[in-house]
Amino acid sequence: MEPHSLSLTPIDIAADSLGFFRWGHVAGGVLVSNDAGDWALLSEDEFADVLAGRVVEGHPRFADLQRKGIIRDGLDLDALTARIAQRNRHMRRGPHVHVVTLTRRGPAASANGGGDGGGADMSTETAEGVVEFALQSTSPALTFELQGEQGEPLHNVAVLRHLVETAQTRCKHTVGKSLTFRVLTNLTAMTEAHAEWLLANDVEVVVRLDGPAAIHDANRAWTQAAAHADVVRWIELFQRRQAELARPTAVPISAVVTATRRVLDDWQAVVDEYVARGLRSIYFQPLHAARVDPATWATIGYTPAEYLDRYRRILEYVVEQNRRGVDLIERTAAVVATKILTAADTGAVDLQSPNGGGSGQIAYGVDGRIFPDDDALRVDADGDPIFLLGDVRSLSPSELVRHPTVRAIASASLLDAQPMCADCWNKPFCGYSPVRNFITQGDLVGQRPHCFECKHHMGVSSQLFEWLAGGDDSESAQILRRWVQSPARLVDGRLSLPPR
Repeated sequence: MEPHSLSLTPIDIAADSLGFFRWGHVAGGVLVSNDAGDWALLSEDEFADVLAGRVVEGHPRFADLQRKGIIRDGLDLDALTARIAQRNRHMRRGPHVHVVTLTRRGPAASANGGGDGGGADMSTETAEGVVEFALQSTSPALTFELQGEQGEPLHNVAVLRHLVETAQTRCKHTVGKSLTFRVLTNLTAMTEAHAEWLLANDVEVVVRLDGPAAIHDANRAWTQAAAHADVVRWIELFQRRQAELARPTAVPISAVVTATRRVLDDWQAVVDEYVARGLRSIYFQPLHAARVDPATWATIGYTPAEYLDRYRRILEYVVEQNRRGVDLIERTAAVVATKILTAADTGAVDLQSPNGGGSGQIAYGVDGRIFPDDDALRVDADGDPIFLLGDVRSLSPSELVRHPTVRAIASASLLDAQPMCADCWNKPFCGYSPVRNFITQGDLVGQRPHCFECKHHMGVSSQLFEWLAGGDDSESAQILRRWVQSPARLVDGRLSLPPR
């Protein structure tokens, strides 16, 4: 998969006949791609023909490569420019993901919510300030992701409800934006009354389900998820009530897997559990060594190579389940497939260039302070306010987009300017988080050979292109296209959820 590892007999390159593209060995051939997200899989002989200027009218690949701008003959520059602009329209969208931390209280806290006076909960006034600030975004669609620093935002359920209802009312009467609400909960404070309210207000519930009981409950030593029996009970309740409310296309509840070593050692049982529970999506969230103390990492961690080996098997198994008629997607692969197969804006800020920290995503602390993303908020919680942008009471949207930190994040994550990324075939489908680089490597840019995201995204894309190499008529390619259209695919959100 090295960008320049192709072994060819030395030839004269007809530079004047070529459009701009990147290339690499993928899926047993040569993949060429450009900034518009256009791509083609070629044999080595076909690629040699491209380089030598032999792909001319009458060549079997001429029409396709001309349309995609890979060759210059007949290049429609205006159309190519329009496709590049479409691919990068997230840069003009404005903040659309608003991650709101409603409480700092831990699992033992009362589920009744409401300010303890010590700053542990977001107040109603601050929640109103968050809504007011978010609705000033230029984005036509906003996603509010509601969480707790200790994993349970329902410990402050009164303010959660107030925030959702305030946003719905303000948007309906004054703004007219499309709103999505998502709550990340460990279910320790869930009640049937809360569940009915969440369903009635179309708030998607995201929980942690790490596999069957033996695996999930063993993982609870490292996460704050509820016991397996409780998680399953709530999943069944949400699914049953959603069916009773006759809203079959909505996704009332979805789940995330905390991918510890135990999970990866028995990954098939984890997937089987999701199938058995009737869940329509599965997302394996890899751990990051920099976020785990060394002693714990020695027990639950793994190398990037170990993770990617298991992940590839997981993807193959999920696709096999689809061949058997199971409706299940793997979320990371679904988002990457969307970038490969369409020009749609997935909304996944972690796969944007430049990264959406501060420009596509904002994170709010319980006190209303604003950060470029949730990772930055956690850096602040560890005692380093380096990513603080301001607060909802004093920061204006125009000051936000011009903030030096937001500009630094954009500059550091612009793949065109980064070594190894600038000439990588996966560049149109990739992205990384400078804040995560700061956490794991000590600076915003980091080094690609030491970047887990780089290896992960390359591995996902390589697997997807192997399936797409069979052509649109292959069963695997058809499955990927279904994933792209699935309502269970993560949109207007982020692939990296809080590691709890």
